[in-house]
Amino acid sequence: MTKIVSLAKRRGFIYPGSEIYGGLKGTWDYGPLGSELKFNIKQEWWKTMVKNRDDVVGMSTSILMNPRVWEASGHMTGFNDPLIECKTCHQRFKADQEDVIAEHENWHKEKKEKVDWTKVKKFNLLVETKIGVVEGEKNTVYLRGEITQGVHVNFKNVLSSSRLKIPFGIAQIGKAFRNEITPGNFTYRSIEFEQMELQYYVKPDKKESMKQYEFWKNLRMDWYKSLGINSDNLRFREHEKSELAHYAKEAWDIEYKAPFGWKECEGIHHRGDWDLARHQEFSGQDMSYFDEETGKKYIPWVIETSGGVDRAALFFLIDAYSEEDDRIILKLNPKLAPYKVAVFPLLANKPQLVKKAREIYEMLKSPIPQFPNYPITVAWDDRGNIGKRYYSQDEIGTPFCITVDFESLEKDDVTVRDRDTMKQVRIRVEKLINYIKEKIC
Repeated sequence: MTKIVSLAKRRGFIYPGSEIYGGLKGTWDYGPLGSELKFNIKQEWWKTMVKNRDDVVGMSTSILMNPRVWEASGHMTGFNDPLIECKTCHQRFKADQEDVIAEHENWHKEKKEKVDWTKVKKFNLLVETKIGVVEGEKNTVYLRGEITQGVHVNFKNVLSSSRLKIPFGIAQIGKAFRNEITPGNFTYRSIEFEQMELQYYVKPDKKESMKQYEFWKNLRMDWYKSLGINSDNLRFREHEKSELAHYAKEAWDIEYKAPFGWKECEGIHHRGDWDLARHQEFSGQDMSYFDEETGKKYIPWVIETSGGVDRAALFFLIDAYSEEDDRIILKLNPKLAPYKVAVFPLLANKPQLVKKAREIYEMLKSPIPQFPNYPITVAWDDRGNIGKRYYSQDEIGTPFCITVDFESLEKDDVTVRDRDTMKQVRIRVEKLINYIKEKIC
């Protein structure tokens, strides 16, 4: 993890939040490469979950919502962590993190200090804020603790403004906030994070709902594998009855084998009719669905897939990190790589090489109608010797490097170097776009 954290900051993936002021624990800023990586992850998710399907539509809902939403959803009473405080140093911990607590106790014992704990208290994770224009008369609202509820409260709006029929899904990507007791493990557990979720509405039928549940569970696992995560580093884990969330009938996690242990990457939840039934009760609005085929009304059940964009980015970085001989390589899937291609003039002090390389750079950057879903993000580098430029691009995950040399001026071709194998081939400039696209699509 030390190497990942160092690389992330050094190469512009992830920086500590508010660093020049001493930081703010549990917050992170994504740099030029990190923001590209996150964007690519979201694009791939959206393409798989929305664009490629006829039964799913997208939404983007508000971060601030009427506080009654959180009463109805159960977050005001059920969205809690068990909190204990060390009476010696006053640090606070989640009471169910036995390994962390044991480590803390050992730290005090090594200093020959007595360790004593407060009683376990419930700690609500919702983040409060105030809205209003007059001090003293502002209203308390909450930054959303999950993006789920924005979809459910708009269930009837989506129905009335579309022609969707059960089963169908509503997908969303957006920020959520949790007042974490112990944020940590780099970006794995943060106060502010981004989620990518699907709420899939089905008939209230056990057999049909479990069929859909298994489908989405396996589709989500396959998505991570298809984008390069090593299968040996992924597994399913079923939640014990004692750890089920207040809304869940059943829950499985997709877990990743991180340097800090097996950790949740994404959750697949059978939410039953909890959400719509509760919002119907608290709002007084009819949240039922009318089935035209049977002539009956019912409250749909919900199958949810809930993944973290930040967690996915972290796990893709960890899984891609490799050291070979004297070089560091990020073997990111080309679809996720911040830059797909880097273009170099062999010698930066030769105007004719720089001019030719610039022409190729601009050509690759231009929109390509036949490949609208995969624009080529291109890096330019003319610093130092060619070997250092190659290694620099390997370290940020660029799959291909294109070098313009003196032979390029004569034959109108270039050298294309593969990141993972370091093999080089000569490609005619006129065939370059198709060559690159075949490799990254």
